Amino acid sequence: MALALLLAPLLAALVLAIVAPGPRATATSVAASGLVLAGGVALGARTAHGHVVQALGGAVRVDALSAVMVIVIGTVATLATAATGRVLGDVGAGPARRRAREYAILVQVFVAAMLGAVVAANLGVVWVMVEATTIATTFLVGHQRTRRAIEASWKYAVLCSVGIALAFAGLVLVYFASAHAGGGLRGATLDWSGLRALAPHLDPRVTRLGIALLTLGFGTKVGLAPLQSWLPDAHSQAPAPVSALMSGVLLTVALYAILRVKAIADVALGPGFVRGLLVVLGLASLAVAALMVIAQRDLKRLLAYSSIEHMGLIALAVAAGTPLALAAALLHVVGHGLVKSVLFLGAGEVHHAEATTTIADIRALLRRRAALGGVLAAGLVALAGLPPFSLFASEVAMFRAEIGAGLGWAAGVALALLVVVSTGLLRAGRQVLLGPGERAADRVPRRALAPLVAALGASAVLGVVAWPLATLLHGAAGALA
Repeated sequence: MALALLLAPLLAALVLAIVAPGPRATATSVAASGLVLAGGVALGARTAHGHVVQALGGAVRVDALSAVMVIVIGTVATLATAATGRVLGDVGAGPARRRAREYAILVQVFVAAMLGAVVAANLGVVWVMVEATTIATTFLVGHQRTRRAIEASWKYAVLCSVGIALAFAGLVLVYFASAHAGGGLRGATLDWSGLRALAPHLDPRVTRLGIALLTLGFGTKVGLAPLQSWLPDAHSQAPAPVSALMSGVLLTVALYAILRVKAIADVALGPGFVRGLLVVLGLASLAVAALMVIAQRDLKRLLAYSSIEHMGLIALAVAAGTPLALAAALLHVVGHGLVKSVLFLGAGEVHHAEATTTIADIRALLRRRAALGGVLAAGLVALAGLPPFSLFASEVAMFRAEIGAGLGWAAGVALALLVVVSTGLLRAGRQVLLGPGERAADRVPRRALAPLVAALGASAVLGVVAWPLATLLHGAAGALA
């Protein structure tokens, strides 16, 4: 089953290299993503109570945490690929047709790389897969071939490569520490389970530097300050489905790597070291988001800075490290994936209908395009952390866990910054959604909005009744705590 997850997007990429861009290509992409989601649900049912699924002699390992991530990847990928036809439109022939085929193939490669990162048993392979996502998304960010898109793709590639280089140096140091802890190279390993077992014997000085580099390196890909400046440019210039994939799941795939590293560091160095790093990075990210959200004039850049805010909130919960904090952080990962995908895809529909995402140029969507305006309004309410959506429940649980873990002061600062960000989001929503205006003649097709409504409904259900995922989330938290 775990191998089938990896093969689904890769086989879809091969099919898309043959099938002409159009409805059949879109159906192929959606089917592959749907298989990933179904496989993630099946793996979640098998791993929720502590069972671990392995393949390829242990090189592929899926526990409850991996299953949560596979479910999020499958969900967001299904939403994003369903919108492919709306993004590409009538591609005709020539260069446009070739670019459409490249886009569809790269999306599947992107999804496969993320899946590889969360099911790999070896941190070295996780690093390779995260780097593979950088390569694929660099071309996807620049898909429009405009000057700003190409500039954003270069900035994304350079800054993320810096982060990945830091993470690579950290891997080398951790491998070195494991080699000497195990009595020669026979004990050297980057297997995350083996490293956790070996952690009490790792040299603390070498391990401390290696863990710091890994946290900062993968933190760059998460979008944590101070190396977050790639994120708003990349998210604002990428096609809407790519922005949904990057914000809704790619950031948390890199966070998954930090979770694995933290589980090793807590045994080797004690919980205080990584906790301190994540508190600093989390609060810095929240401060950057609070400052920038207020000043944003573009809808997609606004959503991008909101992603930095939410990654900062999750980093603080991970820093707390208790089972409740980790379960709440993972619920936030799920809720953020759903809501942010809806909003980026909704922003894509706004651009398709209004030919702009500049906030000042969009008015009275609730009156002029009621269905699309309603989806955006509900999505912004959810993103601001208001009930009944799951982000409200997860934020309350995260703050409660942080106070219980002795991080009440950090929770207080985070709450104040969260109020600033939410105010900025709702103010922008008021400008876009309200005001006088005549109903637009052209309507957004129901088939384009139906998946977004379903995703918001799922978020609302998880905000009221967490039972569909509660056992799995607690199983994942128990594997890390």
